[in-house]
Amino acid sequence: MLHRVEGIVLRNMDYGEGNAIITLCTENAGKVGVLVRGAKKVRSRHAALIQPFTVGEFVFFRNNGGLGTLNAGEITQSHHALRGDLYLAAYASYACELLDRVLHDEETGSFWFRQLNACLEALEDGKEPGVIINVFEMKILQAAGYGPQLDTCLACGQERPDEQLRISPRLGGVLCRACSHNDPPALEISPRALKLLRLYAALDLTRLGNVSIKEETQAELKKIMRSFMDMQLGLRLKSQGFLDQLDKYNI
Repeated sequence: MLHRVEGIVLRNMDYGEGNAIITLCTENAGKVGVLVRGAKKVRSRHAALIQPFTVGEFVFFRNNGGLGTLNAGEITQSHHALRGDLYLAAYASYACELLDRVLHDEETGSFWFRQLNACLEALEDGKEPGVIINVFEMKILQAAGYGPQLDTCLACGQERPDEQLRISPRLGGVLCRACSHNDPPALEISPRALKLLRLYAALDLTRLGNVSIKEETQAELKKIMRSFMDMQLGLRLKSQGFLDQLDKYNI
């Protein structure tokens, strides 16, 4: 059967001599793998189409839900600027790998196509990468069933003043001081950071504007979100390791 979809290239891999397989997050066909014949050959008309972060229209033939074979394709957005910047490429790669690893084929669709597309556009538009990725991580946690409980204490269910709360990535939300014994390693969280986490939980990436956050608050949010990702999902992503190296050497 012939399929025509709008999709974003999450990754590509060599296949045989001169061929490539691309994994697409599509708007209406879930996550699919497509074989692109001759894509790695010199002067291939599909060479640009298989690059990570590329958004385009893909026409491919597929039987019984297996690997598709590309018939034709047209680029809508190349996101060349992301691939040309080491820092932005690292964040974009992390977003793509995270979605690819966490969500199954049947879980992807129009919502995730829009979220990832918004993420890539925001990175290319010069918005704060740390904010973009933290919001994207929050959406991933929610989709995987691990969205944090941020409004009431996990243990007693009571609403407390923000300055009396701690946050537990292991348990998945906030604890009041009286209940903090349930997870002694729970992290301190400032009222400002908690307010932003609640905003991230409610926000759709397609509506993300320019957000200015103090450096210390951004560092706090990064630590908290990284703890949530490690505790709740336990993934070891190559792109995350590369981001850590960039931070380590302040690249």
